Amino acid sequence: MRHFTRFRSAALSLPRTLLVSASAVILAGAAFSAQAETRVTYKSASAGTAYYQMGVELSEAIREGTDDEIILTLEESQGSVQNVMEVMARQGNYVFTTPPALVEQAMAGEGAFAERNNPRFQDIRGLFPIPSITMHFVIKGDEGVVGLEALEGLDILIGRGSFGAREAQRYLDLFDLTDKVDIADASISSGPDALKNGQIDAFVTSSSYPTPNVIETSSSMPISLVSFTDEQIEKTGAARQTIPGGTYPGVKEDVHTTSLPVIVYTTTQMDDDTAYTLTKTFWERRDALAQEAAWWGSITHDMLDNISGTLHPGALRYYDEVGIEVPESLR
Repeated sequence: MRHFTRFRSAALSLPRTLLVSASAVILAGAAFSAQAETRVTYKSASAGTAYYQMGVELSEAIREGTDDEIILTLEESQGSVQNVMEVMARQGNYVFTTPPALVEQAMAGEGAFAERNNPRFQDIRGLFPIPSITMHFVIKGDEGVVGLEALEGLDILIGRGSFGAREAQRYLDLFDLTDKVDIADASISSGPDALKNGQIDAFVTSSSYPTPNVIETSSSMPISLVSFTDEQIEKTGAARQTIPGGTYPGVKEDVHTTSLPVIVYTTTQMDDDTAYTLTKTFWERRDALAQEAAWWGSITHDMLDNISGTLHPGALRYYDEVGIEVPESLR
């Protein structure tokens, strides 16, 4: 009887042991899941801009492409200078967008960073390009594609304070057009309506293509875009950008213009595997991104040439793995 009692007691204790073991497995699995999820801060631009929208699209693409292994948390920004400045204080997985020229300035302690030079700027590393800020010279008329000389004698709106406004003024000066055009004093946001109403003959805008205000304008009236010659592009010293024919209604030929490259950067605080997975997932999801938003279709491997500084070792591992040619200066 005593032996039976012992056996029965042992038998009754078995489910409790299994329950404890099952609980341990569940807790371990939850801990592993939490550990497997990598969170990355992504800082790009102010809400409502094209680049903030790109951040939304990219965040979703990374989440889907990694099965929630990497989560990008999008933060609003006041601009690229702020994005670079925050490298001084940010810890962990910090990812940001900026024109590569600002990275050069930060590393050299020049320009906006002359008074706030910091050794952590040397830790900035490149990942991959995103759509460039592309110059659009929009003129009323149904020619489709015209030369720079078509601006002569026109009332033109270039805006004020923005990269596009500064670049447009630089080009007008560079090609001796400043005294041959009348520059309207108004915000570039009024460009499409002013062109439709006949208040101006042309406006200049800068954004990744296809840019909404040019789409809006070309959908309601005939427009033409200025296409630069190879010599003119070289003279500007800016990066070459081709807007494919058919991007905008009525503009059937390719438009050769200039752009300001924009790159996704991180720092050496990001581990190699995370940088590798981010870069790999971006390129593998690029075509799907382009189907959702046309501006992603402008991204090519050649745009790696625009990166300043060096690549993150994790990103470089991906490019070498798939045989993408990388400039020696980025290694």
